[in-house]
This record gives sequence, structure tokens and C-alpha cells, in this order.
Amino acid sequence: MPRPFRQVDVFTTTPYRGNPVAVVLDADGLTDDQLARFAQWTNLSETTFVLPPTTPAADYRVRILTPTMELPFAGHPTLGTCHAWLEAGGVPKGDPIVQECGAGLVRVRRTADGLAFAAPPLLRSGPVEEPLVAHVAGLLGLDRSAVVDAEWVDNGPGWVAVLLADADAVLAVRPTTVDLDIGVVGPYPPGSPCAVEVRAFSPQGGVAVEDPVTGSLNASVAQWLLRTGRLAAPYVSSQGTVLGRAGRVHVSTDTDGAVWVAGGTVTCVTGDVEL
Repeated sequence: MPRPFRQVDVFTTTPYRGNPVAVVLDADGLTDDQLARFAQWTNLSETTFVLPPTTPAADYRVRILTPTMELPFAGHPTLGTCHAWLEAGGVPKGDPIVQECGAGLVRVRRTADGLAFAAPPLLRSGPVEEPLVAHVAGLLGLDRSAVVDAEWVDNGPGWVAVLLADADAVLAVRPTTVDLDIGVVGPYPPGSPCAVEVRAFSPQGGVAVEDPVTGSLNASVAQWLLRTGRLAAPYVSSQGTVLGRAGRVHVSTDTDGAVWVAGGTVTCVTGDVEL
């Protein structure tokens, strides 16, 4: 039967300049095989499927699939799914909106910078072992001395993040292969429109695949860099520059110290899909 569908560009207000996510708005009754087949067919970094929540605390439930696996949480699919759900007539029970996903309940709220999600807690944090830092540097085509610092920033996707001297160094990275999820970040000069440049690489068939704009990585990197005093909130990060995108991720904190990650969302495709 036809099921309502949206393709939403996230972390941008200009269509085709952010990171797209495919959203099937009524996935009730679909099998795991049907979900996996459609996610493989869209060939986007993530495809999401909206389902009734299993807890009264949530407004809706979402399953997040890449072409090869299911994720417990991801940032731009969270914002894109919420945008599509609201646009299709979803009515939240309160404020904030509550999304149920594999990682638990994620709060989403409307802000002046677009929809924002509360960064989930890190599953793994702390320093990266020195042999692994050297390995990551090699994967990125860098000398070990180019890595200023490195930290585990795993919030579902198993990110390890490296800090380079500046944004130009981040933009110059040209990996050919990676064997783990790597985030790269470097600061822009003080007073620049964006505080940092961020890039995200994940392995696919042994090849480094770059994600245009990555909410989960920005959320976990923010927790690291704010905690260590390298950045102060609010700030804006840039991502996707090398790919010809112009992603903008707005990071802020609330009075409780929670990190919120916001960005623009715009619908690019509307219709129905047969599954």
C-alpha cells in the first residue's frame, strides 16, 4: 500500500546544501527485510521509518537504517524525521517533542536556529590509546604530530574524534581508507562566522565515505570540546565544505548544562512510496 514519504535536507535552510534523509512516515506492519531493502535502495546515509511509540512518554518511534545496518541513534535523521512528522500533521503531547529510538528517548524542540535535539549521553568517552591515535593519523594521511588531541566520543555511532591545529588542516585531509568511524575537527580564527570545521568518515567496503553533515558527531564533539574549555557555547560549526555542501550546526547549552544541537530542515521531496 502507498505510504507517505518525505526526503528532508538537514542542517540547512537552502535545499540540496545539507544532508538528506529519507523518511517513511507510516512504517507500521513492515518487516525488517522490507525496511532494510528500502534503506539499501535509497542509498542515502540514513533512511528512517516512523512507527507508533511503545511508551506513553514518546510522541513517535523511529527506526534508523543505513544501507547496511540499523543505528540506535543518529543526529540528522532525528531532526529530519521530526520535521517530516510535524509537517505531515503530527501533534506533540507537549514541549519538547519526544522521539523514541534505539538509544532511548530523545528530546527535540523548536528553536530560532531550527529544530534541536538534546545530545544523548556518551556510551564511551575519554582519551584514545596512543597506538590507535597513530593508526587514525595514518588513515587520515597525517603525521602523528598533526593530531593535537584525540578522544572517544561514542554516542551510538562509535566515533573517535581527532582535533587538528586549524580548520584549514581539516579541509586538507584526504583519507583513502578507514576502518572505524572517525571525526575530524579544527578551529577557525576567532571572530569567524563558524567556530570549527568538522568532517566525518566511516568505512564502507574499506573505502573512506564522508558524511556531508553529522548531527551525532557534532553532538559528541561538542560535549568533549565544551568540557575541556576549547569552545564556549553557543557556537556554530561548519561541515560539508569539501563536498560542496554548506552545513551549519548550531550548538548551545541550557541551564542544566545539557548540550543541544540545532539546524535548519527543508523538505525536498514529498510523495508516497510502495513497500
